[in-house]
Amino acid sequence: MNPLRSTFLALSSMPRLRSVAQHSALRRLSSRFVAGEELQDAIAVTRKLNAQSISVTLDALGENVTDEARAQQAADTYHALLDAIGRLRLDANVSLKLTQMGMDLPGGVTERLVTDLARHAASISSFVRVDMESSAYTDATLALVRRIHAMPDTSIGVVLQAYLYRTEADQQPLLSERIRIRLCKGAYSEPASLAFPEKSAVDANYVKLMKELMTSGIYHGLATHDPAIIGQAKAFAREQAISAESFEFQMLYGIRRDLQEQLIRDGYRVRLYVPFGTEWYPYFMRRLAERPANVLFLARNLFR
Repeated sequence: MNPLRSTFLALSSMPRLRSVAQHSALRRLSSRFVAGEELQDAIAVTRKLNAQSISVTLDALGENVTDEARAQQAADTYHALLDAIGRLRLDANVSLKLTQMGMDLPGGVTERLVTDLARHAASISSFVRVDMESSAYTDATLALVRRIHAMPDTSIGVVLQAYLYRTEADQQPLLSERIRIRLCKGAYSEPASLAFPEKSAVDANYVKLMKELMTSGIYHGLATHDPAIIGQAKAFAREQAISAESFEFQMLYGIRRDLQEQLIRDGYRVRLYVPFGTEWYPYFMRRLAERPANVLFLARNLFR
């Protein structure tokens, strides 16, 4: 793994640094990638993006909850988001992490909370996307999503990560059950025994999986900022006569705005992943780990 990427991923999991960052200039700089700390901040950004013909998926930041009360509090925030989406008729859905919903707790807390959210989303014609976390949670995440998807009156999908060797095998049963997928490359630190260590191999696997999604007849999200992969997706859509309305490109709020704008001009659907909340530090550090350009952005603004 790239040393810069490894460093920022390690920094993202250090509680002491998180505490310091909450009261530093990083908080201000994080606004490039995070909508704000309050729900109304996220709603304001969503309305602005919708006015630019950009769809949104909202993420109330947080993970690795250690007690049921905090898991319930996180779920309540998502119910409030879904209420706002329905009331204001926003072009938006929600993304959540299972560890934020108590995945590490006993007693089936997570399944109860996420099922309620998936039913709430279905009732307002919205959608819940379950983010994929580290490989330690992959089996449990996929199993839970498949169970909830099979229930009546639910609206739920999942994220798959192209850098894991196992993802091709994981994708097949999801497609057979018509579960909507967001395909990304992967943002966690995984050993070479589980994940492709080379970027070229990750990219090749992404394109292979992407083509399967695009020809599945199911509405999926292609999450990438890579111009080469976006170009291959557009070329494949033309070759296979795949409608631009049958899939969407997904990107992170604050990253590659030029690509977002160009895709909209070209007639493609674009959805931005818009996070908010006080737990912004781990997310911010993972964004810095992903692209050198993001680190340059940080350095320039710190010197200012």
